[in-house]
Amino acid sequence: MTEAQFDLFVIGGGINGASVARDAQGRGFSVGLAEMNDFASGTSSAATKLIHGGLRYLEHYEFRLVHEALAEREILWAAAPHIIWPLRFVLPHHKGLRPAFVLRTGLAMYDYMGGRKLLPPTKTLDLTRDVTGKPLKPGYRLGFEYSDCWVDDARFVVLNARDAADKGATIYPRTKVTSARRDNGGWTIALDGEGGQQTVRARMIVNAAGPWVDQVINGVMGKNGAHNVRLVQGSHIVVRKLYDHDRCYIFQNGDGRIIFAIPYQDDFTLIGTTDRDYQGDPKDVTISAEETDYLLSAASEYFARPVTRDQIAWTYSGVRPLFDDGASAAQEATRDYVLKLEGDKASGAVINVFGGKLTTSRRLAESVLEKVEEVLGHRNPAWTKVSTLPGGDFGPLSFDAEVRRLGLDYPELPGTLLRRLMRLYGTKARILLGDARTPGDLEQNFGHDLFAREVIYLVEQEWARTAQDVLWRRTKLGLRVGAEDTARLEAYLRSRK
Repeated sequence: MTEAQFDLFVIGGGINGASVARDAQGRGFSVGLAEMNDFASGTSSAATKLIHGGLRYLEHYEFRLVHEALAEREILWAAAPHIIWPLRFVLPHHKGLRPAFVLRTGLAMYDYMGGRKLLPPTKTLDLTRDVTGKPLKPGYRLGFEYSDCWVDDARFVVLNARDAADKGATIYPRTKVTSARRDNGGWTIALDGEGGQQTVRARMIVNAAGPWVDQVINGVMGKNGAHNVRLVQGSHIVVRKLYDHDRCYIFQNGDGRIIFAIPYQDDFTLIGTTDRDYQGDPKDVTISAEETDYLLSAASEYFARPVTRDQIAWTYSGVRPLFDDGASAAQEATRDYVLKLEGDKASGAVINVFGGKLTTSRRLAESVLEKVEEVLGHRNPAWTKVSTLPGGDFGPLSFDAEVRRLGLDYPELPGTLLRRLMRLYGTKARILLGDARTPGDLEQNFGHDLFAREVIYLVEQEWARTAQDVLWRRTKLGLRVGAEDTARLEAYLRSRK
């Protein structure tokens, strides 16, 4: 069997790896990407699910990061308006914490640095009159409202990988890189996964393994002593819906940190995040009782009705692989990304990626490609700034119009189903639905209008393999589908292997 040959081989199928693979393949490099588990099964699906500048990063003087992130908000919204859309955030002034003039100044900088065209600016709220004050304790009178964006994080990852594949990249899902050794000016890379054991060659490697980046350097590449990342755990709770309006809250805490409370999946509220150093294996991370108490207490400081354990519907945790800059506290460690190029064209080069955020993943990929071109030479120009992700080929303000158009094309299908499909797949929803006219045409229903035709699409187009992939990463129907239907779905997926 002939070994596959690539210009660039990417290790890691989170947002950084998928974005690099997409950008590189689109520039004319031949790309392979291996992800040892499911796409976005690590850090990338455990975020607060925001495309945002990072208001609190201004306090740590991360102006470059904030400026870059703010500029990306509308670029990414235009690229994927089905999975990214604007949100308004309400920041109540808490007496005894940051003074009101500090909040005003920070938000003025946020607006000024952001390069907004469509997102509305900051405004001041009287919380005694505005609807956003109603769920809060009566002591909160002054608030500020500003703009950022929401993202379906796991879908953001898989759509980048899908676009890379559509442009010609070779994707190796559930495939572990077991070794990578320099050989004759390039790399010989051993893989073990769905396709069995195989060997490929590449002129260059991008190590975008997230929390496992040091393990790849030490184990896969045979080096010893690499310690570049600081693992910081972030946990979230999802509770039954706390209020009826569509705006989000950003709450200051007495310890200097902030948490968000965000409307989630129509019937829930997402609360997070925590920041604490993590020492274990990233795959084993789970929310602790201490973190749960922290989030419940922080939210209850603001909401008139206390948020209690019995309201929790779901929790999730992830490990952020932050570049270890020596900061004393986890919340002070830099959220910016760091790229390190080792080797050259003659010896075999590798770029190790440390840190990064969903918001800056496209720019991170462009920065990686600058380093790739230092080694492999220039191909086609940068292109992703004005591109769309699969299903996102409609205007950023046109989502509701697209839902109506889909309804005209499929008048006998439930409107709630069509809206959900448009949110997940955008214009690709028509490919998924095909010639279906009635719900019966979509075949088996696994609960809450998750039909077999959608499952087949996810298997064939988005590398879904398990019920967990379908229910928690490609969709969030895991919040609604019960154990019996989950078992039926798992059996159906096994039958298709």
